[in-house]
Amino acid sequence: MGSTIFAEMSALAVRTGSVNLGQGFPDRSGPASVVEAVHDAMRAGRNQYPPGHGAPELVEAVIGHQRRHYGLELTADQVVVTTGATEAIAGALLGLVDPGDEVVICEPYYDSYRAMIQFAGAVRRPVTLRAPGFRLVAAEVEAAVTDRTKLILLNSPHNPTGRVLDEEELAGVADVARRHDLVVVTDEVYEHLTFDGHAHVPLATLPGMFDRTLTISSSGKTFSFTGWKIGWATGPADLVAAVEGAKNWLSYSSGAPFQPAIAHALEHEESFHRELRDDLARKRDFLCEGLEALGMEVHVPQGTYFVTTDVSSFGHADGIAFCAAMADRAQVVAIPTQVFYEDGSPHGRHLIRWAFCKEQDVLVEGLRRLQGVDLRAGR
Repeated sequence: MGSTIFAEMSALAVRTGSVNLGQGFPDRSGPASVVEAVHDAMRAGRNQYPPGHGAPELVEAVIGHQRRHYGLELTADQVVVTTGATEAIAGALLGLVDPGDEVVICEPYYDSYRAMIQFAGAVRRPVTLRAPGFRLVAAEVEAAVTDRTKLILLNSPHNPTGRVLDEEELAGVADVARRHDLVVVTDEVYEHLTFDGHAHVPLATLPGMFDRTLTISSSGKTFSFTGWKIGWATGPADLVAAVEGAKNWLSYSSGAPFQPAIAHALEHEESFHRELRDDLARKRDFLCEGLEALGMEVHVPQGTYFVTTDVSSFGHADGIAFCAAMADRAQVVAIPTQVFYEDGSPHGRHLIRWAFCKEQDVLVEGLRRLQGVDLRAGR
């Protein structure tokens, strides 16, 4: 396995002195009370290995969060704390999938999905979300299932497209999963970052789905502490145990003082992600309008940190060539979405992912630089 596209493009941003609108991390940290809670935990001696299952107060806080927001009643053995959602995804795939099994995933997909499916020795069965609507078609999910399919890996709100799957789409996935007796792993890290009245609905809340759904989320996106890497997986005890079994040989445990701090955030700082959502909606609109004014076809997202544009009118062979030209001429970096598709797929060839989870002055500067250059091929 090579480096991730995020590492490559962030390194390119440093080399070229570019505004980094590629990697999805915010420029501002989360609530001050949560930072202070970390200091309190450190001073109290919470600096050694936490329990592999998770600090008890964080496990209880996750249980409370799922009850308040979704009406899901969990017990402690139905929660495991992980080193970010990335480890939860890794644990789910390593713990639930055997070599030769097939995993249905939505294309474009977050790059760690592909890597961990390969590590597990499994086979990807992609279902493409096509522009402009990026809808998930149940018939295509059905067509991807074979007698070797073990698991469906679902992501909503969806990175990189910003699509929030609606109840009709989710019901279609649930129907396929029930009829074929499949497990579904859902990546819901952007659960609280949805816009324009689009509501996130966890698949686990649909009829007959809790017992076959492993739900993954984290504090990074919800509270703007992406570097703390505190995530969790919830669901039926047997699926959670499979994640924890794999996790024991990955990190075992991590983030000792951060875990009680995130428990505090879940219990006392829920207004933060509501304010963050509203701020992101404004920044989304600003960036979308600016990119459209440059001549790009803009696919306005319903959630997440990201907006997707089609740059085929600029004449470059693909998004990678466009991003290279943009870094060279304008000193602005974004992510070529084609790297989130199967090799050779035509569907994402000229799509670019831009992050709007930045300070306003960063977005202003990025657009100013883009306005000052000709990004067409051959210029």
